[in-house]
Amino acid sequence: MTTTVEITRFRVSPERAADLLAARSGMIADFQSDRDGFLGARLVQLPDGEWLDIVEWRSPADFAASRAKGGNLPGIQAFFALIDELVSSEEGTSR
Repeated sequence: MTTTVEITRFRVSPERAADLLAARSGMIADFQSDRDGFLGARLVQLPDGEWLDIVEWRSPADFAASRAKGGNLPGIQAFFALIDELVSSEEGTSR
């Protein structure tokens, strides 16, 4: 089975890292309740305040629909609000 993978790299100031981690569960809960095709997500802390968010979707269409919704729910908004800078965002296919 192949899945669509969203890979987003972003920066968060070190003093907000704990808040980011606390907000993560709300974002995941909102994705589970509102995003068709959401399969799961992993958050990786990198050096120098950078983070890598790896999100799996059932299909490219599910990912596109999620992206179109943006931060439409409070848990998603709270997580996004803690991001200081978007470094990159890519879409791929797991094999």
